[in-house]
Amino acid sequence: MALSVERIRQSLCDGLLSFPITDLDDKGQFNPDTYRQRIEWFVSHGVSAVFVAGGTGEFFSLSLDEYRQIVKIAVDTVAGRVPVIASAGRSIPDAISFCKAAEEVGCDGILLMPPYLTECPADGVMAYAREVINSTPLQVIYYNRANGILQAEHVRQLAAECPNLIALKDGVGNIAALNDTIKTVGDRLAYIGGVPTAEIFAEAYLAIGVSTYSSAVFNFMPDMANTFYRALRGGDQATVTRIIKDFFIPFCRLRDRKKGYAVSLIKAGATIIGRSAGNVRAPLTMPTEAEYAELEQIIKANS
Repeated sequence: MALSVERIRQSLCDGLLSFPITDLDDKGQFNPDTYRQRIEWFVSHGVSAVFVAGGTGEFFSLSLDEYRQIVKIAVDTVAGRVPVIASAGRSIPDAISFCKAAEEVGCDGILLMPPYLTECPADGVMAYAREVINSTPLQVIYYNRANGILQAEHVRQLAAECPNLIALKDGVGNIAALNDTIKTVGDRLAYIGGVPTAEIFAEAYLAIGVSTYSSAVFNFMPDMANTFYRALRGGDQATVTRIIKDFFIPFCRLRDRKKGYAVSLIKAGATIIGRSAGNVRAPLTMPTEAEYAELEQIIKANS
């Protein structure tokens, strides 16, 4: 049975949100056994919610059958300890199918990704979001990113029309625009930081009232990710500054060398710490041997 709306919203407003990578074997096929172990490992490290088959989990490269397996394993493994949120997106029919699959296996909510590929006018994005959100009884988080960006008034209107829209995840990093949305929509929605490597924006997010964010590096540095989050929320500026300077800045410099490394480096990090989930699927590519070595040094220096 899915968790209550109150329980889901509480988890989205206070605590570190995790986005596990998706386990693939040496042939590039989904590996349920290691994925089950990964989800249990995540929950054991005290996350507030688990977002499966998300951007870090290569949602864009998964079949519907794989997706259904992934969400079911996560739901069964987590067993109600924290909310399990799964992604939906692409075309409207695809998104509705993903929502239905997530509902059938007992998922708690949906992270609605932007439409597939094409450039979109705002009213078209609104129609896309409205139709998908209204197709499911699950609670929905709208991911404001890429070609699906909605401004404050659009978000306010969507929230008024869709009672099961409970949160907005920011994937842009435009603090002024996000602040406008928060002040316009108010506490009708919860707000989540969601730019790649969201910790680099965490201080700015917190300043405008966004107290949670998605942590991809949790996949290979869970203790450091938790330490950073506690320091941020506790006002320990010295620790926040140290971790940003020593880990996140060099990590982001490495990430920015190639498109897709926001996902690929996370899988590389998991391999380095002995919890491999295999390689990314095309069109993404894995880092070079030299980049693996650089990442390993960054991890060792901060472990």
